[in-house]
Amino acid sequence: MLYYLYEMNHAALAPWRAAADAGLNFWRSPANPFAETQMGRSMAASLEMFERTTRRYGKPPFEIHDVIIDDDIVAVEERNVLSKPFCTLLNFEKQWDKPKKHHKLLIVAPMSGHYATLLRGTVESMLPHYDTYITDWVDARGVPMSKGGFDMDDYVDYVTEFLQFLGPDTSVMAVCQPSVPVMAAVALMNAAKDPAAPKTMILMGGPIDTRRNPTAVNNLAQEKGVEWFRKNVIMKVPAPHAGMMRDVYPGFLQLGGFMTMNLDRHLDAHRDLFWHLVDGDGDSAEKHRDFYDEYMSVMDLTAEFYLQTVEKVFVTHDLPKGTLTHRNSRVDPSKITRTALMTIEGERDDISGVGQTEAAQDLCSNLAPEKKLHHLQPGVGHYGVFNGSRFRKEIVPRIVEFVNKNADDRTSQKPAANGRAKTT
Repeated sequence: MLYYLYEMNHAALAPWRAAADAGLNFWRSPANPFAETQMGRSMAASLEMFERTTRRYGKPPFEIHDVIIDDDIVAVEERNVLSKPFCTLLNFEKQWDKPKKHHKLLIVAPMSGHYATLLRGTVESMLPHYDTYITDWVDARGVPMSKGGFDMDDYVDYVTEFLQFLGPDTSVMAVCQPSVPVMAAVALMNAAKDPAAPKTMILMGGPIDTRRNPTAVNNLAQEKGVEWFRKNVIMKVPAPHAGMMRDVYPGFLQLGGFMTMNLDRHLDAHRDLFWHLVDGDGDSAEKHRDFYDEYMSVMDLTAEFYLQTVEKVFVTHDLPKGTLTHRNSRVDPSKITRTALMTIEGERDDISGVGQTEAAQDLCSNLAPEKKLHHLQPGVGHYGVFNGSRFRKEIVPRIVEFVNKNADDRTSQKPAANGRAKTT
């Protein structure tokens, strides 16, 4: 019922948003002599605030048009290379004058409410070094029921298929939530001696074992249990969406939870935007718009995938306990002997606590020590693990060094002790 009320409210406000847009055009028109007055800017700011707080934010574009490589500006073309009902595999193809062969990198974006564009900075940082691909997950409300469901087994299948499509000269990077299904896919590919098993797996701020240093997010799942989430956050997609009647975890509900957790900060940010607009501080206003255009853009998740993630990752801890299965086959991380492992954590991460991602190192018990590396990045939270200045300056060089070291090295496949290198 809540989803239907949400849609009705959005529809009811449509005429008011249209009026606000018209008013905004009037008060910002160069032909309006009052446009640059205090009154004019105040009216325009008020109308923009109304429009921004009542609109539905669609999927943002990546807008990655070029990249600097060796002081040269290289054009980039975004290409759809493989389409599935719930995901599109995108490639950011560099338009070289003299094509160069680059190692392929598959970035697996979180399927957790926000679009893959949240990793725009991650893609931009990897582009100079690798032939970069990313999983662009589809909003579940736009997928007709005729396309079937999507659960964690399907997620693992998608990752496996993408890696097989890209071929053997590939590494995989999982950011946050996908760390568990990516590790499962890599374990199964190693066990099957699949030649497309990635050469390197980079896990960043992922919930491999949430029993270690649990956060408020982890504790909520433990306290409530999966049935609470099934009864309270799962809803059916209403008309007129293509996925009508599909059971989903709505993106707007997750966004509401995020906003509530830091409500004072968000209210302050919007108040500041209003005064930036009134004062004519265009740069500060644009930074706010850029951030919230991304932050407010959310997608629905299929109920089966969301509930399985809550249960298997946060409640029963199937992967670290050795009970995780894929299509009734046990997932055994100790089978990973050909894929080098790098884990990255943020010192101040309040979503995936310190130690939760590092747990993957212990699970890969038969991986040679020289093919393991853990990095704890000082001074960053969850977002700083995959974006921001410290990510670009301190984390990216370590990733590049580790991936390049293992790109052509599959010789260290002997069982080994649970040792690994560490950086801080």
